[in-house]
Amino acid sequence: MWLVWRMWGHVILAAVLAVPVALLAARLLARRRAARGHPHPARTAYADVGMVVGTLPWLWMILTPGSGAEGVNLVPLRDLAAVLQAPAATVIVQVGGNLLVFAALGALLPVRSVRFARLRTVALVAAAASITVEALQYGLHLHRVSSIDDVLLNTAGAVLAAIMTWHWHATSQASRTVPRNG
Repeated sequence: MWLVWRMWGHVILAAVLAVPVALLAARLLARRRAARGHPHPARTAYADVGMVVGTLPWLWMILTPGSGAEGVNLVPLRDLAAVLQAPAATVIVQVGGNLLVFAALGALLPVRSVRFARLRTVALVAAAASITVEALQYGLHLHRVSSIDDVLLNTAGAVLAAIMTWHWHATSQASRTVPRNG
């Protein structure tokens, strides 16, 4: 875990320091939306800012040039199987990190709008965002492997986060008993 701090401590520190600024930005955005008659100014402002602040540090990390191999792997579960053979710390960093990349997006997108309150919609948005990131890694020659497994884990993380916040979704009270998946 020391290696993670050595490599990404500056990103972690920047993310932590951004929290007070993000809270202030969300509050100001909520006030502005309220003044314009927006129906749910606080919920949407905090969700919008939370999605950005919760996703940008991960994007910063995965779009930073690496020093390893470059390539594309479109065979599902091949890279994941290899990672699962690594030491536990590597598994935690690789799998956990990929699950967290779009977790804030998945958790807060359905809170933001009823249009995104379906798990299928969250999965589609997260998969599209993840495919975009993997394409950028490849196209920008960042010395990283663009893998379908990253897309699968990023998408799974967003969906799991959406399930964890289902009781806050922007839906009617009657539909809050179970997360919708259809």
